[in-house]
Amino acid sequence: MAKRKRKLTAAEKAEKKRRQKEYMTIFINGKQKRFKRPPTIDGMDVDEFIRRNADPIWLHQNEMWEYMTDNEEP
Repeated sequence: MAKRKRKLTAAEKAEKKRRQKEYMTIFINGKQKRFKRPPTIDGMDVDEFIRRNADPIWLHQNEMWEYMTDNEEP
Protein backbone atom coordinates (compact mmCIF):
# COMPACT_ATOMS: atom_id res chain seq x y z
CA MET A 1 0.00 0.00 0.00
CA ALA A 2 1.23 3.49 -0.88
CA LYS A 3 2.27 6.05 1.69
CA ARG A 4 -0.48 8.57 2.52
CA LYS A 5 0.07 12.21 1.63
CA ARG A 6 0.17 14.51 4.60
CA LYS A 7 -1.61 17.83 4.83
CA LEU A 8 0.40 21.02 4.54
CA THR A 9 0.94 23.11 7.65
CA ALA A 10 -0.22 26.72 7.77
CA ALA A 11 3.34 27.96 7.20
CA GLU A 12 3.78 25.65 4.19
CA LYS A 13 0.46 26.80 2.72
CA ALA A 14 1.47 30.44 3.14
CA GLU A 15 4.83 29.80 1.47
CA LYS A 16 3.14 27.97 -1.42
CA LYS A 17 0.71 30.87 -1.91
CA ARG A 18 3.57 33.40 -1.85
CA ARG A 19 5.54 31.40 -4.45
CA GLN A 20 2.49 31.11 -6.73
CA LYS A 21 1.97 34.86 -6.48
CA GLU A 22 5.62 35.66 -7.22
CA TYR A 23 6.42 33.06 -9.88
CA MET A 24 4.68 31.49 -12.87
CA THR A 25 5.36 28.09 -14.35
CA ILE A 26 5.83 27.77 -18.11
CA PHE A 27 6.99 24.99 -20.39
CA ILE A 28 10.22 25.33 -22.38
CA ASN A 29 11.36 22.38 -24.52
CA GLY A 30 8.91 20.11 -22.71
CA LYS A 31 10.23 20.97 -19.27
CA GLN A 32 8.65 23.09 -16.57
CA LYS A 33 10.49 26.28 -15.71
CA ARG A 34 9.65 28.81 -13.02
CA PHE A 35 9.94 32.51 -13.91
CA LYS A 36 9.18 35.64 -11.94
CA ARG A 37 5.85 37.16 -12.91
CA PRO A 38 6.00 40.53 -14.68
CA PRO A 39 5.18 43.49 -12.43
CA THR A 40 1.54 44.57 -12.35
CA ILE A 41 -0.47 47.46 -10.93
CA ASP A 42 -4.03 46.60 -9.88
CA GLY A 43 -3.79 43.41 -11.94
CA MET A 44 -2.82 45.30 -15.12
CA ASP A 45 0.49 45.31 -16.94
CA VAL A 46 2.51 48.44 -16.10
CA ASP A 47 2.42 49.74 -19.70
CA GLU A 48 -1.34 49.23 -19.93
CA PHE A 49 -1.82 51.08 -16.62
CA ILE A 50 0.24 54.02 -17.90
CA ARG A 51 -1.69 54.12 -21.19
CA ARG A 52 -5.03 54.28 -19.37
CA ASN A 53 -4.18 56.65 -16.52
CA ALA A 54 -1.38 59.05 -17.49
CA ASP A 55 -2.12 62.58 -18.57
CA PRO A 56 -0.34 64.12 -21.60
CA ILE A 57 1.83 66.42 -19.49
CA TRP A 58 3.24 63.52 -17.45
CA LEU A 59 3.83 61.49 -20.63
CA HIS A 60 5.68 64.42 -22.20
CA GLN A 61 7.83 64.99 -19.10
CA ASN A 62 8.83 61.31 -19.06
CA GLU A 63 9.47 61.19 -22.83
CA MET A 64 6.74 58.63 -23.49
CA TRP A 65 5.44 60.22 -26.68
CA GLU A 66 4.41 56.89 -28.19
CA TYR A 67 1.57 56.68 -25.63
CA MET A 68 0.24 60.16 -26.40
CA THR A 69 -2.88 60.32 -28.56
CA ASP A 70 -4.73 63.16 -30.24
CA ASN A 71 -8.18 63.36 -28.71
CA GLU A 72 -9.18 66.50 -30.53
CA GLU A 73 -12.68 66.50 -31.98
CA PRO A 74 -13.54 68.61 -35.08
